[in-house]
Amino acid sequence: MSKYIVETYYTCTFKVKHFLDDISNNQLDSLDKRDDGEFEILDVKFDKRNTKNLEKKDGKVDLKISESSPHPDETKNTKNSKKVILNNTFKENITKRFSMPDRRKGYIQKATIGDHKVYLHTGEYEDGKIGEIFIDTSKEGELVKALMNNFAIAVSLGLQYGVPLDEFVSAFISTKFEPSGKVQGNDRILSASSILDYIFRELAISYLNREDLAHTPSISSKEINEQNDNNNDDQNQFIKLVKDITSKGFVRNNYRDKLVDLSDIKLNLKGKK
Repeated sequence: MSKYIVETYYTCTFKVKHFLDDISNNQLDSLDKRDDGEFEILDVKFDKRNTKNLEKKDGKVDLKISESSPHPDETKNTKNSKKVILNNTFKENITKRFSMPDRRKGYIQKATIGDHKVYLHTGEYEDGKIGEIFIDTSKEGELVKALMNNFAIAVSLGLQYGVPLDEFVSAFISTKFEPSGKVQGNDRILSASSILDYIFRELAISYLNREDLAHTPSISSKEINEQNDNNNDDQNQFIKLVKDITSKGFVRNNYRDKLVDLSDIKLNLKGKK
């Protein structure tokens, strides 16, 4: 049986970063309830240490508490304590899964690579971030279909555990195996060296704005900024409403070009503010 209890007290200063598409009072009020922020340990300070002596006297436990002040070595080891807490925080983050909502947005992209049809299904969180994919193929055997299905599940689990989509893109872009060649049915991709090259090229263009991976041009950022400057507050509010109900991947972040021509729409949203 243990004879002593040692309690060590630390004061930790850290910051949490959240990445938001827009700022609103509702989002700011809900930041404390969200668990998808990035933690950064700024400082760890040793406060005190209590030692409790568990001694039995006449059948009773006598708690003798002695308080100690910070030892010089404790101050020197602040950086080590910071690393320990940071590692524990990192472990907690990577072991937490952010489950997809039961009803979610997404899109389906059909394309043909060579003579093989490929259907890419995506699922998104409420903020438009991708959280799952499904891959269906034709003219493939049961083994290949099973491998592709399980590969999609593995990628989906990685996304839900916080692995950035960019990591998957870097890993699978330019992989080479059959089927490969000309791509039909996708307006941004004209050829692919494999099914995986096509899939992650499509995801990178739709969710990461990786125009360097596209074969056909889109609206330049300069033109988009000019459109933003010309829109009034009512039109910008309408765009925010559209973003809440539309798949981010489907429109590839280009709401104005893909959905509506705001120059022909007159909405009076002032009464709904």
